[in-house]
Amino acid sequence: MIYLLGGTGYVGSVFQSQLKAKEIPYKSISRKELDYYSPNKLFNAMCVDKPEFLINCAGYTGKPNVDACEIDKDECLLGNAVLPGIIARACQTIDIPWGHVSSGCIYTSSGHVWRSNGWTEEDKPNFTFRSKGGCSWYSGTKGLGEEVLADYDNVYIWRLRIPFDNVNNKRNYLSKLLNYNTLLDATNSLSDLNEFVSACLDSYLNNIPYGIYNVTNPGKVTTKEVVELIKKNKVSDKEFKFFKDESEFMQIAAKTPRSNCVLDSSKILNAGIRLTEVHEALDKALSNWVK
Repeated sequence: MIYLLGGTGYVGSVFQSQLKAKEIPYKSISRKELDYYSPNKLFNAMCVDKPEFLINCAGYTGKPNVDACEIDKDECLLGNAVLPGIIARACQTIDIPWGHVSSGCIYTSSGHVWRSNGWTEEDKPNFTFRSKGGCSWYSGTKGLGEEVLADYDNVYIWRLRIPFDNVNNKRNYLSKLLNYNTLLDATNSLSDLNEFVSACLDSYLNNIPYGIYNVTNPGKVTTKEVVELIKKNKVSDKEFKFFKDESEFMQIAAKTPRSNCVLDSSKILNAGIRLTEVHEALDKALSNWVK
């Protein structure tokens, strides 16, 4: 049986769907049912249920976007940096492996020289509290979360990067593009949410080595390229407007810097996990768009 924390969220609900589809026994744990922020309560519950694996989708992303994390700093720090450590200690004590949904937003390509395929898992994050150039509070806490787990050897760290799928949802990157009045053209890696979850489950089921994995669709894409795919698939006929540059975006629309970056997904691909090229994945999602 698998323990699933944060199973009611945007990412966690897809984990639930795929676990059901694969007929894998699991138990979705809400914070109302079990205060898993309490080390003793989480440990005692795991001793009783004896899960074989744990998946952590819980955390704090901010709604409607990461600007909210600049206000709710305590909850963001607790969910993204403290909770992973609580889970890690419990899983190590009981000796069960687990997987943690992290973020690729701990990197930025702005002002940095990077490889053509993007940042690898071996590259030191450059958009965290440790970075000279600063970061958003959200990215800083996600970076701390990975630091907390650095000394544990029984955990998968799955880096999600700007998730999207074919269903209109306020957490969906494609829905955000459709709803924002003005967009920033930037080059990024993205994660097809259904493929991300499938890759995470397969990494456990196929017993690939523990460690950090950039679970992003191969390749990179610009915002304008995504807009062209939206128009091609007739999802919207609106006239999309763009900011002149990042400085105008920051002045008008944002409270905190954004992470725009490309991640290299070669490591998880070489482990035998399949992910679709990013333009192809976007085109498929938009061609099957559900309003």
